[in-house]
Amino acid sequence: MEKIKIITDSTSDLPEEIVKEYDIEVLPLLINFGETTYKDRIDINLQELLLKMEQSDEFPGTAQVNPQRFLECYRSYREKGYKIVSIHISSKMSGTYQSACIAKEMLGTDDIVVIDSLNVTSGLGLLVLKEARLKEAGLGIKEIESEIKTLIPHVKSVLAFEALDNLVKGGRLSKTAGVIGNILGIRPILAVENGEMVVIDKVRGNKKSIKYILDYIDKKGIKEGEASILVHVENKEILDALKETLKSTNKEFIECEVGCVVGIHSGPRAGGVFFIENH
Repeated sequence: MEKIKIITDSTSDLPEEIVKEYDIEVLPLLINFGETTYKDRIDINLQELLLKMEQSDEFPGTAQVNPQRFLECYRSYREKGYKIVSIHISSKMSGTYQSACIAKEMLGTDDIVVIDSLNVTSGLGLLVLKEARLKEAGLGIKEIESEIKTLIPHVKSVLAFEALDNLVKGGRLSKTAGVIGNILGIRPILAVENGEMVVIDKVRGNKKSIKYILDYIDKKGIKEGEASILVHVENKEILDALKETLKSTNKEFIECEVGCVVGIHSGPRAGGVFFIENH
C-alpha cells in the first residue's frame, strides 16, 4: 500500500475536524488588504475580514500559493517517503494549480499527481474528501487521479447570494445590476460551471432562493453513497432548509463556512450546496 499525502489549498474550505481526521495538508492562499498580507484561515478568518471590509473603502485582493511554497512542501513529504496527490482551486480562478505544476516539474518525479479541480470552496472540498477516502480504501495515486477526474464533471453546485455589494466590488456583478437587485430584493443564483463561477438565474427573496436550491438538488439528484457539503456565510435560513431536506432523505452531509478567498466575493448572508450528481 502506497504511503500517500493529500495536499490542497485553503479555498477547499473543509472543516478543521475533517482536515485533522484525514491528515490533509492545506496550503493557504494570501489575502492582501492595504499594506497587510494575511494567510487565509490562519492569520484572519472571514468574520474579521468582513468587518474590516465594512470599515474600509478598499477591496481586498488575493494571491495564489507560489511555486516555491509548493516546492518546499512537496520536497518535505517526498523526503519522508510519501507519494503525493495535490488538488487545487480551478485554474480559471487562480494561478495556484499552475504553481503546483511548476513545483512538480522542478522535482522531476512521477510520484506527485497534480489535479485541476475546476472548482472552488466546497466543490474542491468534496473532491479532497473523496481522495482521502479513496486513499484509506487502499488506492494508489494514479488510481485516485483517475477516479477524481471522472468525478469532476459531476460536481454540482447551487448558491444564493443575499448581499450584492461585494459581488459588484469584485467585478462579478455590474453596478447597475447590484443597485436594482438590492432595491428589488433580487437574489442571484450562482454555480461553478466549467471551472468558473457564473450566475445561472435570479430570484426575488430568500424563500424563492431556497426553493430554487431545493428544486435544483431534486432535478440533478445526489449520487448514492456520496457526501454533500452545505456551505454558508451567516445564512441560517438556507442552511436549515438544506439540512432538513438532506436529513429527510438520509443523505450524508457536512456543514462548512467559507474562508476568506470566497467570502470576499460572497459577502455576508450567502449559502448553498455542493454535491455529486447521479450519473
